Amino acid sequence: MAVGLVDPDAGTLWPLAGMKGVGALDMVELIARFGELRDRIVVGGESLKLVDVALEAPIPRPPRNIFCVGKNYYEHAHEFSSSGYDSSAVHGAVPDHPIIFSKVPQSVIGPGATIDRHAGITDRLDYEVELAVIIGPGGRGIKKPDAFDHVWGYTIINDMTARDLQSRYRQWLIGKSLDTLCPMGPWAVTADEVDIATARVQSRVNGEPRQDAAVKDLIFDIPTLIETISAGITLIPGDIISTGTPAGVGIGFDPPRFLQSGDVVRMEITGIGILENTIAG
Repeated sequence: MAVGLVDPDAGTLWPLAGMKGVGALDMVELIARFGELRDRIVVGGESLKLVDVALEAPIPRPPRNIFCVGKNYYEHAHEFSSSGYDSSAVHGAVPDHPIIFSKVPQSVIGPGATIDRHAGITDRLDYEVELAVIIGPGGRGIKKPDAFDHVWGYTIINDMTARDLQSRYRQWLIGKSLDTLCPMGPWAVTADEVDIATARVQSRVNGEPRQDAAVKDLIFDIPTLIETISAGITLIPGDIISTGTPAGVGIGFDPPRFLQSGDVVRMEITGIGILENTIAG
């Protein structure tokens, strides 16, 4: 497994191990040393065709749990609160402060990987398209005006959820962290390549549109999330903050539309790309 520089338009990839002075780094080390190495990462030499490469998650082994945010779009907050699965609804549909939970890093899989059906454990698998923020320079006590200085880039996360387990255990870790319930990808994009002001997050199931919203409609924006989490927790390079999902998830339908074996789940965010995975048969 190696890190490479992707040109999605050309359908090519350049392994960083072949670039002078960069060498064979893993993704977290590259992020940590990005200020030092950025000018050495140039297109050149022999490229590979993307169709010939098996893509892993951009950070296949996150340094620790992924920080996630619940109920961070107004319409989704209301659909979740009225679904019967929201253990936080006693405090109201729309939170006064960010709801932060986590997914264990072992739940991460890459684009094209199969999502475990987990038959016998859950029959209520749901999808959630989310913009994921990747932290570069770490820090504690980061204030909102400085927050974007700590953002290395972005990727897509499908915050898969076993809704019955999420409701049963109230604390969401188990329902969010079953093996394979964190598809991530298709790659990581540096912050300067994504226009957060115009970016949209969208999902489809078997080609049917399900979710579509603008990142700018987050209840708690990216600087607020970074300030909240870092107030007493030191963020480190490679930390991931998954910013929340908009309305249109399976529990938002009447009756709910949970994922079934063979379903193809497609996530897309402007400026990043497409993340697609299939539920195991």
